[in-house]
Order: sequence, then structure tokens, then C-alpha cells
Amino acid sequence: MNPIYLDYNATTPLDPRVAEAIWPYLSGGLAGRFGNPSSGHQYGKEAAAALGAARAKMAALLDCQPGEIVFTGCGSEADNLALVGVMEALRERGNHLITSQIEHPAILNTARYLERRGFRVTYLPVDATGRVNPDDVERAMTSETVLVSIMHANNEAGALQPVAEISARARSRGVLVHTDAAQSVGKVPTRVDELGVDLLTVAGHKLYAPKGIGALYVRTGAVLEPLIHGAGHEGGRRAGTENVPYAVGLGEAADLARQVLPEEQPRLRALRDRLHQRLAQAIPGLLLNGPEEERLPNTLNLSFPGVDAEELLVATPEVAASTGSACHSGRTEPSAVLLAMGLPCDRALGAVRLTVGRFTSEADVDLAAEALSRSWRELRGLP
Repeated sequence: MNPIYLDYNATTPLDPRVAEAIWPYLSGGLAGRFGNPSSGHQYGKEAAAALGAARAKMAALLDCQPGEIVFTGCGSEADNLALVGVMEALRERGNHLITSQIEHPAILNTARYLERRGFRVTYLPVDATGRVNPDDVERAMTSETVLVSIMHANNEAGALQPVAEISARARSRGVLVHTDAAQSVGKVPTRVDELGVDLLTVAGHKLYAPKGIGALYVRTGAVLEPLIHGAGHEGGRRAGTENVPYAVGLGEAADLARQVLPEEQPRLRALRDRLHQRLAQAIPGLLLNGPEEERLPNTLNLSFPGVDAEELLVATPEVAASTGSACHSGRTEPSAVLLAMGLPCDRALGAVRLTVGRFTSEADVDLAAEALSRSWRELRGLP
């Protein structure tokens, strides 16, 4: 029997309807829809039409124009294109980037790369719930600030950031705003005008689409320097013949997300809270990490008292979940996100991230809670 999957923030299973939409573009021989979308003949026109339809579906989910969608190879590429592309394009205007201490490595490591390139980066702290204070963003802005990049939702604690307020303050200073929305797209509304952002990152495999496809929303008028140079694909913003099958898959996943979001959001929240309630009843001293309300509806980050989270998951093979800890040279280090939130080391080392998703059932949640509670008692030597 397969373990109960509670790691949807790491990756989502491919939705069967997405796989069905992709298949004609992967079929072999001349019967498949294999054309190059840049070609002028029938095969190319068919591929171009599919690419255009996928772009329109992605745009409908984000409430933007299809021409503002750039398909990328993954969410990390989209993050790199946003940060490096904007900072390089606007180097003469300024050299200052603002981000936060709890961003995904695709942002943090790109920011460090920019520092090596001579740019200046401010890494803002977060409060005890993992949220950035818009006042801190405003105080950090100078006449040299070109871009603010704050994630929409944190991948570990699930904290939803006040992106709309940050955008309003940045806009008043003429500063562009990017948000990494890899974790939030499809789970909560991510309409670009409501968020007020100029750039927004999407990762396909967080959205029930395949790995190896992503997208970057680029507001009309925003300029960026391409990372990949070649022919003029994606409006000259990302060279390379487009991955038509996976773009079709991302478009289908976006269309499905748009349709199910109104009912899926409360369903996920109910499953998350059911799991939390059952674990809290069985485990005295269980602690929630992250905000009570302003977080993703599917995300539950809990510290299990008196145990190491890695050991707990090893002792519970019935559940597939994750921790934010990292193992270096045989030594486990606590999550940098949780430490940035001010959690003590032992609490951070006991933290497990449990994330539900489209294929999670109430029975899954109940069985997982029972298995984790049993393993916790065994590790503590309790009856």
C-alpha cells in the first residue's frame, strides 16, 4: 500500500486530465501534434494554436493578457528571469534589490549572484508568524531601489504575505514588484491587478502540471534582459523552441484550477484543520508554526514536542511528508525559514510540514493523524 501523500507543497501529482491534454502532443510519428510553433505550415500552425490556447488559459487564471505570459522551463528559471532580467535591464536607474529572508532558494541564491555582480540586496526579516512588514519594505527603499521581490506564500509555514500593500507602497516610489507565487497559484486567488505586481512566478509541478514547465507574468511595459539568447521566442524574452506538450499541460492545469478554486479552497482548509484537530487531541504540547489565519488553506506546519521531525517521519512510513531541516555532513540543521521566524532550535528541529491537496480525502487525514500520533508516543516511550 502506498503511503498517504501529504507533501503537496513539494510537488503535486499530475492530474489525469492534464495528462490526457498533453498526450496528443507526445504521440509518435506524423499522427502526433509535433510541429514547431515557429513553422508556417500546417503542423507549425497547429502547435502555435495550442501554445496560444495554453497562454490564454494561464492568463485567465492570473487575470492578465495572454501576451504577458512567458513560458519557462521551471519556476526557478522564472524567478531568475524576473530578478536578473529586471536588475540588468534597469542597471542605469539603480542597483538595489529588496527581498526577504524566507524566500525560496531560487530567489535567495539569485540575489546572492546579483550581489557578486555588484548589485546591492536588502534581506528583510519576518515576524513570528513568518510575514514581512510592509513598513520594513518602505523603510528599505532608496532612490537606487529597482525591484522588490516578496513571495506570495511561504512554502514551509504557508504564511501569506501582504503583497498588495507592499506593491502599493513600491508603486508610489516607482519601484517594480515581483512575487514568487509558486505555492499560491491554484490554492488562493492570484489576480495580478489585485496583487499590484509587475512580475509573478508560476511553477507547473505545484499546480498538477508536469515538472519542467513554468511561467512568468510580465506586466506590459516592464522591461527585462533575457537570460537565454537566441531567436525571438516568447516575445523576445526567452529564447528556445517552446515545450508545446508541457505548455499545453500547464494551460490545462491553470484552467482546471480556475474552475475548482471556489470550492477547493474551503475543502482544503477543512481537511487541514481536521488533521490539526486530531493531532492536537492526541499530542499534548503540539505547536503550530505560522499564522493562524493568513496562510495557505492546505498547509500545516507543526512542531512535535520532544522528538526530531526526521526521526518521526522515518518511524511513520505510512505518511509521506517533509521537514524544512537539511542534513549536512551527517548533522541535521533546522529550517532557515523557521529560525528566521524566531523559533528556538529544538522546536524547529521538531517541525513537520503536512500539506493536503486535490486527491486528499478525510480518510487519508484521519489515518495520517493516527499513524503520526502512534509514532510520536513510541518515540517518547509513552503507552
